[in-house]
Amino acid sequence: MKFFQRGMWRRKIGMFVMDFALITLSIYLSMELRFEMSVPLRHAETLMDSIHIILAAYMACYALGGIYNIMWRYAGVRDVGRLAMFSGIACGLTLAANQFFNLGLFRGVLILIAMLGTICIGGSRVIYRLISKDRIPGGLGDAVPVMIVGAGEAGAYAVNICNKNPKGMGRPVLLVDDAKNKQGLRIQNVPVRGTTKDIPKLAERYGIREIIIAIPSLGNGPRLQEILELCNEARCHTRMVSEPTDVDAVSGESVPFIRELNISDFLSRDEVELDTDSIAGYLSGKTVMVTGGGGSIGSEICRQIIRFKPKLLIIFEIYENCAYELEYELRQRYGQDCPVLTLIGSIRDRKRLDEVFETYHPEVVFHAAAHKHVPLMERSPAEAIKNNVFGTRNLLEAASTHGVERLVQLSTDKAVNPTNVMGATKRITEMLIQRYGEKTSMKCMAVRFGNVLGSHGSVIPLMEAQIRKGGPVTVTHPDITRYFMTIPEAAQLVLQAGGIAKSGSIFVLDMGEPVRIMDLAQKLIRAYGYEPNVDMPIKIIGLRPGEKLYEELLMDSERDKMTRTAHKKIFVANVDRVADEQFDRMMTTLEEVVDKNDERAVEAIASVVPTYHPWKNKKPEEKKNAG
Repeated sequence: MKFFQRGMWRRKIGMFVMDFALITLSIYLSMELRFEMSVPLRHAETLMDSIHIILAAYMACYALGGIYNIMWRYAGVRDVGRLAMFSGIACGLTLAANQFFNLGLFRGVLILIAMLGTICIGGSRVIYRLISKDRIPGGLGDAVPVMIVGAGEAGAYAVNICNKNPKGMGRPVLLVDDAKNKQGLRIQNVPVRGTTKDIPKLAERYGIREIIIAIPSLGNGPRLQEILELCNEARCHTRMVSEPTDVDAVSGESVPFIRELNISDFLSRDEVELDTDSIAGYLSGKTVMVTGGGGSIGSEICRQIIRFKPKLLIIFEIYENCAYELEYELRQRYGQDCPVLTLIGSIRDRKRLDEVFETYHPEVVFHAAAHKHVPLMERSPAEAIKNNVFGTRNLLEAASTHGVERLVQLSTDKAVNPTNVMGATKRITEMLIQRYGEKTSMKCMAVRFGNVLGSHGSVIPLMEAQIRKGGPVTVTHPDITRYFMTIPEAAQLVLQAGGIAKSGSIFVLDMGEPVRIMDLAQKLIRAYGYEPNVDMPIKIIGLRPGEKLYEELLMDSERDKMTRTAHKKIFVANVDRVADEQFDRMMTTLEEVVDKNDERAVEAIASVVPTYHPWKNKKPEEKKNAG
């Protein structure tokens, strides 16, 4: 029993005494109402002989039922229902005592005591809530009740942020922490009331609607998964205090922030172990260029590169807004003298590429620029050829001509047995990497990996937007699976692969086990405090043009020949080479179809990539019309 929990006993005794008086008042009023304000003396004496039994029953039920553990300032319907339930139990006990001990009390009076007692005590709580000195000013008495997990520095930060902006962040009601020596302590007058295993019952008792996990050191390990499951069980909207990533312009110090959960928090992927010496060996003191440097992956690669102190980091990007924001971020974080330069240009423009290489002489190039959206490329196949294939060829020719030492291209699992234009064009770029790796002194390599969580156009931001709008959350197929990794994990492994001096190689990253998109949708819905297909519907909309039901990281011809590298998460796919004359004919075939986005472009790609099956996921009527 937690009735005399440390730090709360004064408030609880005060409420106990008040309830004692209110039940006594209810007993008196019940008798007066029963006898129409004229109670016979003999019945009054009978009641006085038994009043201690009635009071003991009610006060014991309230104390044992946890009524004094409820934070009535934040009480909801469930808490009022709890009060009514234990009043009913006390009523039942008094009725039983009256029958068993022949007390001579009227059953109607005993029932009326329970009703009036509930009304009086519930009304007193409502009045307390309205006039409480701790009520949030400005009409914020209904601010969302928040539980904070973790009573350390991050927990104190979360309490402070919530107190400063209760309307936007919620009102901190309690903290939980597994440390025994923190139980009963307070942070800014917010008490520590239990451990993480108590999250569901504390959330119900105190009417918690949001939970903030304030233990950044958890990472994405199994302990975080246990806490998230408890938060899901509590059916509360859950957020996290994240590690500091930005530098405050005034104080110059790193600032943590409170963010929404994302699916990477549910994947429980191990932290990447990097061989920093091998990465620093080819990046430190070098001029490094990242094409598509403003994109989701490209920008994270830039963030990782700058840690290794390059001589100059060139962000090469056609979309100026993202590139500008990234440069601003890096200068804020590392100082205005940070060696970063943003250049606007397209990999389609060979003259612009030559100008950049002649002026800045980059020694290492990471090639992240590409058209990546599968449905859009199905409608514009010639544009995919121009950008992904010929843009990559332009870059390789300019880089080899101007003495680039190393070029790392980002590929995709959609290049394996592709069923869409985007994947097929990326398979051709892998062929280009092999060709230039063999025919030039430049170390060329491609890194093949699956979906990256949170990247532009990925499924997770779409689902989050749908949840915020009230649903439904759309899933293309109930059994569709994808490989996933986080943006930082992908970027770090790309840098690691770049340090493996094996030119012409196609590196494959260990993506772990494939994940059902339906499972991700359900977890994300629960993270927002809803129950899938109860509070938030899930709608199956069917596979999109060119979309696979499942992805592959290796072709059949590669599986038996795949070899390991020194890094446990990076493998080498021994892809079959294409003869020079055949490759030249393939390029000529593609050059002849880039003037129009029609089936000729798709057929040309299919003739170049034998494993490309453009009609595999088409509906019968689409195949008929195309034929």
